Amino acid sequence: MIVVHHLNNSRSQRILWLLEELGLPYEIERYQRDQETMLAPDSLRQVHPLGKSPVITDEGRVLAESGAIIEYLVERHGAGQLMPQRDSDEYLSYRYWLHFAEGSAMSPLLMKLVFDRLESAPMPFFIRPIARGIARRVKQTFVNPRISEHLAYLESSLQDSPWFAGAQFSAADIQLSFVLEAAQARGGLDQRYPKLTDFLQRIHARPAYARALERGGEYQLNA
Repeated sequence: MIVVHHLNNSRSQRILWLLEELGLPYEIERYQRDQETMLAPDSLRQVHPLGKSPVITDEGRVLAESGAIIEYLVERHGAGQLMPQRDSDEYLSYRYWLHFAEGSAMSPLLMKLVFDRLESAPMPFFIRPIARGIARRVKQTFVNPRISEHLAYLESSLQDSPWFAGAQFSAADIQLSFVLEAAQARGGLDQRYPKLTDFLQRIHARPAYARALERGGEYQLNA
């Protein structure tokens, strides 16, 4: 049985969604973030040394990293679902987007989250204006322009097809979902990006997405 070690409000939600799309049976082991630090509990380190989510266990294996987990589940258990034919151009796009999501697009969004929190974090009054000024400057000159650049690129990639790997919905769309949801919550993804906004509306309307939310529980990325 596949077990998803599921941290609330995390990337593991898209693994639940993938499993629902594939129609695979699975169990959930739940972990809750610390309300102050928003970090995963130490108990998750008993499953994987880094204590991060998602992690799955299957057939005695422990797998981490969203992209690796998605590839494993699709190729080992997917029976040809949610991936293009290997000898097609669509397959190259599929592999590209699987890696782009975390390798490129997520980094500036994570930096923005860190610097946003730095701006509002408690600190001695004499340090506060310096720290907050640095945080704002980094966001204005580097972080926000990179996010805008990535969003424009992603928007343009949906001009000729409804899904990122082509005409058919694939696991690459699931992998990109967390990035785009995070961008909508705190990265400036709004009606200036109609293709991406439509993409999010369409994935949120999928029955498997709704089933994953029911099983996974509360899912918010606006913190």
